[in-house]
Amino acid sequence: MPLPRLVSSTLFAGVIATSAAAEGTLILFANGEELATEGFLAPELTRDGWELRFDHIFVTLSGVAALQTDPPYDAEAGGVPEASVTASFDDADQITIDLTDTDTDGRVRIASVTAPQGHYNAVTWSVVPAAAGDWVGQSIVFVGTATRDGETVDFTLTSADTHDYTCGEFVGDTRKGLVTPGAEADLELTFHLDHVFGRADRDASGHMNSHALGFDAFGAGGTQEIALSGLHIGHVGEGHCAVSYR
Repeated sequence: MPLPRLVSSTLFAGVIATSAAAEGTLILFANGEELATEGFLAPELTRDGWELRFDHIFVTLSGVAALQTDPPYDAEAGGVPEASVTASFDDADQITIDLTDTDTDGRVRIASVTAPQGHYNAVTWSVVPAAAGDWVGQSIVFVGTATRDGETVDFTLTSADTHDYTCGEFVGDTRKGLVTPGAEADLELTFHLDHVFGRADRDASGHMNSHALGFDAFGAGGTQEIALSGLHIGHVGEGHCAVSYR
């Protein structure tokens, strides 16, 4: 099957603010981490012992926005963030990215926007079926090879699920989303693939592995559908998100 036509990652969109403020640049990235770029390699095989290598992981996004919230948004409690400033990245258009097509830092640059200064401590976005292109109707597509016990199969796993994410502050080695006048700041949408396929090097009875699909169901290879509802793939670093599926 031919590859999809990716939407340009240099999209710019508007900012809605409650008052005029000094501005900087806010840059949005996506990150599938090493499980996307390197694959599920020993000892980090899938929960059922498959090695996975990905040629492409296409994800279609919509409604991506960064928020300044007070009080800080609590993803565990859910609800609607109380935003004083909202910076929109996609202007209601879809953005299709490939989590394997990264920069030297292992991330995919999605878009940038001029934004009022302040701390953007919440992010909202949706994973949606593509409205056009070669993967029309699919929201996430995994393309790659799987190997176990000396047998290798090619696979294409397609999902039409829609996921809506509302996330609090990025959790990682550094704080993100701190916009200062005339400077650049960044935010990250993080996709945890071990929540889909599990990890053989983790406790088999742990929450992640007990909910993950593994790869056995897709071991015949070829093109198959994969249901991602309920797997909580999207994060902000290690920060959690409230998520609903439709």
